[in-house]
Amino acid sequence: MKYLKILFLSLIALNFFIPQRILAQTTTDSATNSTKTEIIDSNQQTDEQTAKDNARVNDLFEAKVIQVIEEADKKRPDGKISKQQHLKLKGLTKKWKDKEFEVNNISEIVAINSNYYKVGDHVLVNHQIGPDKNDVFYIADYVRRWPLYFLAFLFALVVIIIGTKKGFKSLIALIITFIIILKGMIPLILAGWNPLIIGIVSSIIIMFFMIYITDGWNQQSHLAILSIALSLILVGLLAYAFSIWAHLTGMAGEETLFLIGVGRKALNFKGLLLAGILIGTLGVLDDVVLGQIETVKQIREANPKLPDKQIFKMANKVGTTHIGSMVNTLFLAYAGSSMALLLLFSINEPPFLTFTQVINNEMIATEIVRTLVGSIGLALSMPLATYLAVKIIKR
Repeated sequence: MKYLKILFLSLIALNFFIPQRILAQTTTDSATNSTKTEIIDSNQQTDEQTAKDNARVNDLFEAKVIQVIEEADKKRPDGKISKQQHLKLKGLTKKWKDKEFEVNNISEIVAINSNYYKVGDHVLVNHQIGPDKNDVFYIADYVRRWPLYFLAFLFALVVIIIGTKKGFKSLIALIITFIIILKGMIPLILAGWNPLIIGIVSSIIIMFFMIYITDGWNQQSHLAILSIALSLILVGLLAYAFSIWAHLTGMAGEETLFLIGVGRKALNFKGLLLAGILIGTLGVLDDVVLGQIETVKQIREANPKLPDKQIFKMANKVGTTHIGSMVNTLFLAYAGSSMALLLLFSINEPPFLTFTQVINNEMIATEIVRTLVGSIGLALSMPLATYLAVKIIKR
């Protein structure tokens, strides 16, 4: 118990203390080197000036559509009709509040994907200074925060009503998980640390909070921590091995293009991929492991005279039923977020004419590795947790 507490506190300190240490080290190094400081100051001034220039040229604010002045139907190359609009809007935020302006999107250029706006819609507008020093406005997208806020409130309400006290605890654990990822994991990755190591450490810290807050400080929780930690290490090793064997770079997704040049050092995209696999697997491991440990405990209490081998066999039968549904859950979770990629299996157009060509695409290969590695870790966690529970939980 003593060593478990020490490990717990050490992991928290590592996750939250390192970003401050990085900043302190940077400050110390710059203070001891005057020439370097001058260069940094010069660069900072340049960056600040660039930021000010960008702020003058590029300004994002909220507005409301107050009038549809004109609409035009344009035929797209695929035969569908795209509606273009000339709108009048009123600013809602920043210096544009209560100011009216127009956005004319009617042109000969037909966008593949364009939104259709109605009077009363709240939108995000991008303001830029044109070549002739005139104001130019573009509608960037809808303002979506209020539906999302309401959905989050509805989610919390349902969890608390149905889950009562434990549901409330799970929400607290969820909030802490977001804080760890946003304030601990991401800053470390942007600072140039190995995403795989940071992913493992962050996953273990998340696991501590997730299990101990929702299930309390008891023997079952300690066993769950140990089982999940071992399973995560196994998942990490498998993901690392198969990402090398399959030559995955972690840069198959378009979103990675926006991360090039971000952070203090070049990002390790392969490590970022592996960290994502660990975080994605952690949630389902929690359910399987805790379920198996509780099964062993109930069997042991129902018949304390049963030998360990018999208890393991009985609990394993329960686990095999559970594991089938959980593997499907994991696969469907990844499939649901990658429906566009799954369509590549059926379009039958270059470069996706055959099954081999499809799976050789890195985007598809990445999702396959992500799904199968997570499923393997999930399947192996069941007998592992069952075995540890049988050996440790006694009447």
